[in-house]
Amino acid sequence: MAHERDRDGGKHDSAAPHEPAPGGPPEPAYGGPHDPPPAAERPLWRQRDFGIFWAAQTLSVLGDSFALIALPLLVLQATGSLARMGLLTAAGGAASVVAALFAGAVVDRVDRRRLLIGCDLVRMVLYGVIPVVWLFGPQVWLLYTILPLCEAVGMLFAVGYVTVVRSLVRGARLTEANGRLNATAAAAGVLGPLGAGLVAAWTGPAAAVGVDAASFGVSAACMVLVRFQGRAGGGADRPDERAGLWRDLRTGVSFLYGHPVLRALTVLLFVFSFLTLGLNDLVIYHVKHDLRHDDGTVGSVLAVGALGTITGSLLVARVRGRFGFGPTWTGAVALSGLAFAGLGRAAEVPVVAALSAAFMACVAVAGTCSMSLRQEVTPEHLLGRVTSAFWTLQYAAAPVGAVVLTGAAQRWGTAPVGLAAGTACVLVAVAALFTPLRGPARGGPVHG
Repeated sequence: MAHERDRDGGKHDSAAPHEPAPGGPPEPAYGGPHDPPPAAERPLWRQRDFGIFWAAQTLSVLGDSFALIALPLLVLQATGSLARMGLLTAAGGAASVVAALFAGAVVDRVDRRRLLIGCDLVRMVLYGVIPVVWLFGPQVWLLYTILPLCEAVGMLFAVGYVTVVRSLVRGARLTEANGRLNATAAAAGVLGPLGAGLVAAWTGPAAAVGVDAASFGVSAACMVLVRFQGRAGGGADRPDERAGLWRDLRTGVSFLYGHPVLRALTVLLFVFSFLTLGLNDLVIYHVKHDLRHDDGTVGSVLAVGALGTITGSLLVARVRGRFGFGPTWTGAVALSGLAFAGLGRAAEVPVVAALSAAFMACVAVAGTCSMSLRQEVTPEHLLGRVTSAFWTLQYAAAPVGAVVLTGAAQRWGTAPVGLAAGTACVLVAVAALFTPLRGPARGGPVHG
């Protein structure tokens, strides 16, 4: 979910958050004309529940960023193969896609607060098994079992996460909230890769996975203290919506198809995800194999990349408010492609780090824009299913892309493969100019 984490002030760019959206009825802004603005409209720093939720996710990402480095390093340490790293990434990605088929229906049917807590606890246990087993020797097969399970549970969590953010924050502060969540998660991601690199260098990558497991326990404990408003904690569905999992998926797909901007986004991100899911493995391999640096350097490079995510997340609301959704998203994707194209050719670690930061900043801008737009235009009772359908379609081919990218890089080198994939990303942005994503230079709706 890196393309949107897959998280405006002023006017909204496609439809106002309470404007009738295709496939759903209008949603009132408040309970009545004389009601005071809800708590979710207050400044974010005055919202207790959002603050606790914010802290929980930051702590979780702090530990999770350890696994981002530690799991590929465990495979590389045991096999020395970039292709095997890519296969692990693909296995996790495939599990996410399968889970996304049903995640939206589950999220829209259950108590979302309990679901988030349960997902954290399950991942705490699963990741905790790895360092225990590694005490008796490397077992690479275990990673190919646990990571897909964790990614499937993580997809449930991610879909639930998107739906509850809108239960905590509404209106013009939604993009701001998504941006702040992304920014502080990325800030934790600066320390995480650095810490993971150091822990991996001193005691081995397995210990870093143990830190990740503990972080999920802390996140679950914090989530217990959060009070969600209305639907996020309820689990009650409309009677006519309990029609079966496959019909639920079709409901989400139908909504996406009926909204011209979301339809175009889904197709474009399908291609973009195919091209970029294996990027992290490529960067790790390039630093360790091509440039011959240690695990600590890998952690430093990824930490600098996280700084890029912070920058993009903090700037996204201002940039979108000035230029509008279409130009912001398209420009961010084009610039990310240029950065990707140069990564494999970079011969110095600082250059790799700078290009990684540029890529991550642009992905943060594009991902936060697309997530916020989807939250704004989707009726509450459909949000889980629409998110699930969106991510299922977006990442359907991404696991194959990770295998292709890493396998090609091992055979022909990171430089030509990075150049080809980066160029293709730029072409995705060019294609966006011929879709409903094009729009006015400032604010206002995106016209289809």
